[in-house]
Amino acid sequence: MIHPTAIVDKNAQIAGDVEIGPYCIIEGGVQIGAGSRLESHVVVQGNTALGTGCTVSPFASLGGPPQDIGYKYEPTRVVIGNNNTIKEYVTINRGTTKGGGITEVGDNNFIMAYAHIAHDCKVGSNIIMANGATLAGHVEVSDFVIFSGLCAVHQFCRVGKYAFISGLTGIPKDVPPFVIAAGDRAKLYGLNLVGLERRNFSKEEITKLKKAYRILFRSALPLKTSLKIIREELDGDNIAYLMEFIESSTRGICR
Repeated sequence: MIHPTAIVDKNAQIAGDVEIGPYCIIEGGVQIGAGSRLESHVVVQGNTALGTGCTVSPFASLGGPPQDIGYKYEPTRVVIGNNNTIKEYVTINRGTTKGGGITEVGDNNFIMAYAHIAHDCKVGSNIIMANGATLAGHVEVSDFVIFSGLCAVHQFCRVGKYAFISGLTGIPKDVPPFVIAAGDRAKLYGLNLVGLERRNFSKEEITKLKKAYRILFRSALPLKTSLKIIREELDGDNIAYLMEFIESSTRGICR
């Protein structure tokens, strides 16, 4: 179902039930999976794969060249998973050779108007990006993160699972999993308790994470000492993930 005003390259690979609305432009290297719908005025460029069951709203731009002055039109990619909702004026740029050559977006994400996912980002699944949320290049976002409106993440930063980023927040360092971050230079404001409860975390797991949070961010102990105490006193997959995230940070952790 391709509207007669749409321009679709004959080399694009498009599943038989895809809907392409008025004035869309689809280039030759594009792949679009079954059940996806491009409403109107959508541009999909380069070597971009859009999965099944996705909805893309007017004036979104997927797979455009990265905003990197060193990019020389190398054949890099964007890969977007299944069941994503991509709203108006969203931009998702393709990767760069120095960043691995691919920008990745997982499944079941809700990406609201004017959000931006820059080159070489690795974005997980079940993520919400509210209006104007912006990821700079090489950012890594784990599953179930929520970005409020008009927040911005510095390049090469990471955001851990189940984190909640408040509106108008600037992220200069890694945001640990399970927490709330807010402020023009983000600080932590406790666990994302509402998010954890909605995702059916048990009271026992939440209690453990509360204790770990207090040791890490509410005591005067050095970080190495805090991690040692947590390792000795707490266990479980979520605690192990929190520890690994912090210990593997190269930019440092928001505190």
